[in-house]
Amino acid sequence: MSPYILLGLLIAGILHAFVPAKLMNRHLSGRGFSSVFKAAMIGVPLPLCSCGVLPTAVAMRRSGASKASTTSFLIATPQTGVDSISATYSLLGPAFAVIRPVAALVTALGGGWLMGKAEKKEAEGSADTPDTVAVVEGEIPDERPATFGGKVRDTLVYGFHTLLRSIGKWLMLGLVIAALIAMFVPEDFLVALGDHPLLAMLAMLVISVPMYVCATGSIPIAMSLMLKGLSPGAALVLLMAGPAANFASVTVISRTMGRRAAALYVTAISIGAMLFGIAIDYLLPRSLFLLPGTALGHACHHELPLFSTICSGILLLLLVLAFIPEKEQKLPEDSSACVTTYRIKGMTCPHCQASVERNLSKLPGVDSVTVNLSAGTASVAGEHDRASAEALIRDIGFDIA
Repeated sequence: MSPYILLGLLIAGILHAFVPAKLMNRHLSGRGFSSVFKAAMIGVPLPLCSCGVLPTAVAMRRSGASKASTTSFLIATPQTGVDSISATYSLLGPAFAVIRPVAALVTALGGGWLMGKAEKKEAEGSADTPDTVAVVEGEIPDERPATFGGKVRDTLVYGFHTLLRSIGKWLMLGLVIAALIAMFVPEDFLVALGDHPLLAMLAMLVISVPMYVCATGSIPIAMSLMLKGLSPGAALVLLMAGPAANFASVTVISRTMGRRAAALYVTAISIGAMLFGIAIDYLLPRSLFLLPGTALGHACHHELPLFSTICSGILLLLLVLAFIPEKEQKLPEDSSACVTTYRIKGMTCPHCQASVERNLSKLPGVDSVTVNLSAGTASVAGEHDRASAEALIRDIGFDIA
């Protein structure tokens, strides 16, 4: 996977550094099916995991996006991204690499359309009251380096450090689980389910919906299960439902957009995953989904062991560097003597950290903000309203411990 992961991280960094956030926000913050379509199209290649996409979606909603377009973005983004698409090709082959983003796009459009119908009924039944809390920015920064050199540096830092810190532990967890499956699960463990693909898909759905695994980390797990006899359709259910639906996502969506939105979100992902899984197992030839290591004509994956080994070494080094504990930032000496520390639940990646720091720094009276990701705390210097800070933290998708 390593050459493809590195390529995906590079493309992700380019998207981050060179695509203006204002352009994205203008297309995402709208109403109607066109905004649903744009949200899905932008979300499919965007390299945000399930936890990282939540603050982005909440900020979109607060800045004027409809529930329909927000739901579409929430469904499409965590299922896949440029990094996971390239990694999918390396382990599962071209058919999965094509079908996976297509499935994410279709389910996002379906979920957004259903939410749009429900939102229209809500608007007809009651007055449309505006949100009372304005979150100032989303997870996609709207400030880019002015120079080309600065953008190149931003590309490398985001792709090979910030993003890798976000998905790295889930990628390693997926690899470990895949290795354990390969070593300890009997070869014929899933053969019996092979005769009942629909039952296998339902089993994968039940396992995947509450589980959290990133889009890239789910790939080796799916591959190992397929080697043990799992059908390609059931593997796709895992690839779709695992990254997109989990308890944290459902909780935040329920809080910010209502229980109906959360129910429609899970329903759209579940139905979409099952329909695409059924299409793969019953309508498409099994030969399309032979794993690259076992299919004829894929010897090219093994012709450059030296190159793959070098890429693996580079990726391992980047992972080590990404997870070296960062030196804790200290509040400026000239900051206000009044420092309030908030214990925040739900911060799991640098995207979460940046969202908390950026939004809290905009509160009136705040001089500076220092967020410790590992400790789960935010130290806010300056005379500010504590209730407003706590409300803001909840509104961007986190909880106060």
